[in-house]
Amino acid sequence: MPAPGSPSAPITAIINLDVPGPVISRHIYGHFAEHLGRCIYGGFYVGEDSDLPNEGGIRLDVVEALRGLRIPNLRWPGGCFADEYHWRDGVGPRQERPRMVNSHWGDVVEDNSFGTHEFMALCELLGAEPYVNGNVGSGTVREMSDWVEYLTRGDDSPMAALRREHGRDEPWQVKFWGLGNEPWGCGGNMTASHYAEEARRYATYCRDHGENRLYRIAAGANSDDYAWTETLMKALNPLGGCGRDPRGLYQAVSVHYYTIPGTWQDKGSATEFTEQDYYRTLVKAAYTDELLRGHSNVMDCYDPEKKVGLVLDEWGTWWNVEEGTNPGFLYQQNTLRDALVASTHFDIFHAHADRLVMANIAQTVNVLQAMILTDINTDSRELVLTPTYHVFEMNAGHQDAASLRVDFPGGLPVRAVDGEELTTVSASASSKDGRVLISLSNLDAGEPTTVDLDLRGGTVSDVRTRILTAGELDAHNAPGRGAQVQPVVHEQVTATERGLRVELPAHSFVTVSAAVA
Repeated sequence: MPAPGSPSAPITAIINLDVPGPVISRHIYGHFAEHLGRCIYGGFYVGEDSDLPNEGGIRLDVVEALRGLRIPNLRWPGGCFADEYHWRDGVGPRQERPRMVNSHWGDVVEDNSFGTHEFMALCELLGAEPYVNGNVGSGTVREMSDWVEYLTRGDDSPMAALRREHGRDEPWQVKFWGLGNEPWGCGGNMTASHYAEEARRYATYCRDHGENRLYRIAAGANSDDYAWTETLMKALNPLGGCGRDPRGLYQAVSVHYYTIPGTWQDKGSATEFTEQDYYRTLVKAAYTDELLRGHSNVMDCYDPEKKVGLVLDEWGTWWNVEEGTNPGFLYQQNTLRDALVASTHFDIFHAHADRLVMANIAQTVNVLQAMILTDINTDSRELVLTPTYHVFEMNAGHQDAASLRVDFPGGLPVRAVDGEELTTVSASASSKDGRVLISLSNLDAGEPTTVDLDLRGGTVSDVRTRILTAGELDAHNAPGRGAQVQPVVHEQVTATERGLRVELPAHSFVTVSAAVA
């Protein structure tokens, strides 16, 4: 019998258009901007004296490109940098701001010219909600409490008065607040129980001011450390016992997971890899599903009503840095392989929409799995939109849409990779405002496949299809080369009696959008 997806045996995908599932929070399409390498300086921020078009020093061509992604939130100032950052150093006249050493990322001097006001201005330009990550590792409870007051209080309190001295009269709305970062490592090398007590203490003094209501995010586990998550959930409910309601000191817990097919010492090249390396990478990416399920299962025991959110606020590929760049700047290229890592992640995120409330790719500009590369090591001012950028843009219609279950009654093709199994077709779907959006990825490096979409509970019209692929797995975009990887209209979609037939070339990502009646 032909394998599912072979030319003579298309894969059948059943989607009930009239059976909506949990809403996919737009915040799972969040981003991350750390004081790391050229993410902030040279990426987002060039200073007011730059001859590049800018507003208050913020680089406007980067802003304009990112507006196309409808970024819902932006996490800042870290990352590891957050737990050595003292916010008062980054407010007031720039020429008077003290300098510091960025010991985590390149051991370079940070002049604090990009601080709280600049970040909030950037969020306003992007139309993104700020996600501020406070300092637990080297800071104090009062320092974090004062920062919340500085940002969000509207009367004549001490911190509100200080904000006005620095040129901002009205308070900002800042909902998302991180209680430290990676306390098991760079954020203080704490045990889970010690951090849980710190999280309770810091959360107590991060207060709501006026109409601003904080959504406090406790810094969670490294990868599959489920015991860390359990400790945080128990700390919300000190009286103990599965099934009791959480107390609400913090509203979410986070987890970090990076796709690294090699080792921490030798992660592999972003652009020079074998087909087997490609498959190993996708196996690591697919592990995200097991990871989220494991943390969700722990949380379900203590919070069966899912009042506490799960936040994956660092994810993405991590490769060896590009040759000739500062090792501490984490600059890497971004290929079609990275795009397919992103597309499969989003399918997984959509499947966990009942618990996953936010995710933040690391990072937005010039660092790790970036959306945009600026003019590193070149005189060109050309912005490079990476293949990953295009996945975010093609998938933007899933934001705040109702998830739709995708069933494959005949199964899916599977490939053996180093003793593990990789499902080589990935899919998800959602509906919003009278339209359905279906995302399909064929991860097979060399073989095309066909998917028959059995669309039930409605009829579709005004079908629009796009595809992201390239001739080679390592195809990428670079200054002066033109876009080697960018979406185009996909012509290989035909109507059938039960829905649509979609041809998926090898190593491709396809979206199908249609009106539903």
